Amino acid sequence: MIWARPEPGTRKPRFSRQKIAEAALRIADEEGFEAVSMRRVAAELGAAPMTLYNYVRTKNDLLALMHDAILGEVLVPEEQLPGTWREAVTAIACRVRAVLVRHPWAVSALQEAQPGPNAMRRFEQFLAATSDSGLSTGQKFDLLSVLNAYVFGNALITVESRKRADYPIDDPALVEQVSAFARAQMETGEFPHTAKLMAGFADGTDDSTGPPMDEVGVDQQFQRGLAAMLDGLTEQFAADRAGRAKPAEGRPAAG
Repeated sequence: MIWARPEPGTRKPRFSRQKIAEAALRIADEEGFEAVSMRRVAAELGAAPMTLYNYVRTKNDLLALMHDAILGEVLVPEEQLPGTWREAVTAIACRVRAVLVRHPWAVSALQEAQPGPNAMRRFEQFLAATSDSGLSTGQKFDLLSVLNAYVFGNALITVESRKRADYPIDDPALVEQVSAFARAQMETGEFPHTAKLMAGFADGTDDSTGPPMDEVGVDQQFQRGLAAMLDGLTEQFAADRAGRAKPAEGRPAAG
């Protein structure tokens, strides 16, 4: 494990783990995660591959550095954290999503990387943000788990949507085939709810504009979903606390 080893102890090392991680992130962002290799990172730094092995022994070590660098971006500066626990958790969630969307390959590529110092700092920040929430330890873990699932899932969908937008179908014949197929399926009567929805969009009777198509709309949809999720969790946590505080039937309350 790279975190169990000190960095090279020379007085003026040519590179640092931070510089190596930054080079690897540049390659992944510009060329794709598959392009990241020890040899490619060494070339990016202008070094011989064997020189890099003085700092990073294996590809797994390199992935650990990349993972830690991204989690460093995820950390919200202390002065930017809002005062209430819910606002702070919202700020943390938005920050995580923004970083994952900025590094789209990271959503799936770094899930098994060795946790490092910034993973611990991120967890510490979450605990600090929820310290005055009144939530139990179990509820805090539930909150973190649900937040991670929502944020990572939304980031993955956003990344995939961007990919489709970057490579739209520009074959008119194929577009017509897809449209004709959809119309034919509607006419079978097997999809009444979908047909009603699409008809509402077409004739203007539905006051919605449909799924958000631009970055602002996608961000707003994420914010609405996050707020609704926190509303539900807050209500559930309060009900759990009330249930625990209620004395058992037939037994007087203590005191």
